[in-house]
Amino acid sequence: QRRKVDQIVRGQTMNNSLFIDIGAYQKQKDGEDCFGDTIYSKKIPEERRVISVLSDGLGSGVKANILSSMTTRMAMKFMEDNTDLLRSSEIMMDALPICQIRKISYATFSIVDSELEGKTRIFEMDNPRYIFIRGNKQLAIKGREFSSPKWKERTIGVSQITTQPEDRIILMSDGVTQAGLGNKKYPLGWGRQGCIDFVLKEIEKDPYMSSQTLAQKIVEEALTKEIDHKAGDDISCVCIYFRTPRKLLVLTGPPFDEDKDREFAELVSTYDGKIAICGGTTANIIERELCLKCEIDKTSFDVNIPMASLMEGIDLVTEGILTLTDVYRMLKEGIDRKPNVASVRLVNLLLGSDRIDFVVGTKINVAHQDPSLPMELEIRRNIVKKIFRLLQSQYLKEISVRYL
Repeated sequence: QRRKVDQIVRGQTMNNSLFIDIGAYQKQKDGEDCFGDTIYSKKIPEERRVISVLSDGLGSGVKANILSSMTTRMAMKFMEDNTDLLRSSEIMMDALPICQIRKISYATFSIVDSELEGKTRIFEMDNPRYIFIRGNKQLAIKGREFSSPKWKERTIGVSQITTQPEDRIILMSDGVTQAGLGNKKYPLGWGRQGCIDFVLKEIEKDPYMSSQTLAQKIVEEALTKEIDHKAGDDISCVCIYFRTPRKLLVLTGPPFDEDKDREFAELVSTYDGKIAICGGTTANIIERELCLKCEIDKTSFDVNIPMASLMEGIDLVTEGILTLTDVYRMLKEGIDRKPNVASVRLVNLLLGSDRIDFVVGTKINVAHQDPSLPMELEIRRNIVKKIFRLLQSQYLKEISVRYL
């Protein structure tokens, strides 16, 4: 089964104008219960850095997962502490268990360390070389190579890039480049160049595609090269996109004091970004105060989730608590409904945004106190808190919350 990696990083601002968007996607080897590749991303706000690590453990399954997990955790710690790279690599190789068949301790790694002023360093050992896209072209950046005296057969590549808006960096395991290996059409696998050609076509079709979407497209395309579309190895991809931050305003619940309704509505009219309104009463306030018209969107029908509505100038209008509860569940477990369902559209808006501003009305809705409603249905403030904490901790987004 496919899994959307739970680490999707939206970095903090660079020069108050740029964001680092990191998305990842994986497909485990056919027949295995866990991933042999591991991806781990983290931001360090006090140093204005974002670090992402991809490791491919020897073999597949549980053993490979242990090897790659150890490697990513150690690599992240060493990068955070700015430990010498060659020394770090030696420690990691010493710490990894020895394969009883091949008699080597082994896991590959690719590391991207981006400072939020534009300088990015890339470290690689035995993974396919990273892809760097600027505009609609792939650029070859000349790097340096080092070998550890202790592990002479291991070569570490180091590159440094001064990033610009719309630059992209793509990391992958050999499950991507070797996809289809042995097929008549791909006797040597899809290859790095095949991946590059595919990426350039996708970016040409959608120049502002998110990292998460691009990573998923790469993995799914690699899977089409395999015999019977069954992964012969773990297939993993990390995409990093340097872009202008995407802002989202989420309003939910009426203000405690009705005198605040006008101020509440003016937040919509003055906001520079996308807008989502969650809750019928909330939508009514915006409709009344800004003289807008709200209509049911019948294309969003679902038996479990109330339909979305259409309002001029508003990107999404949904019901409140039921929709937000479903959003929280899908942020934890993954999207499992049709694309046009209101809660799915809200999840996609949240994941496609970098800075999310929640404005939460604190007036109590007596309908939410009905004991016949499901126990997991929570009052608005609690479910919103759970959503924004998850967006911060798991998706590492920049969140602000204001209560009215």
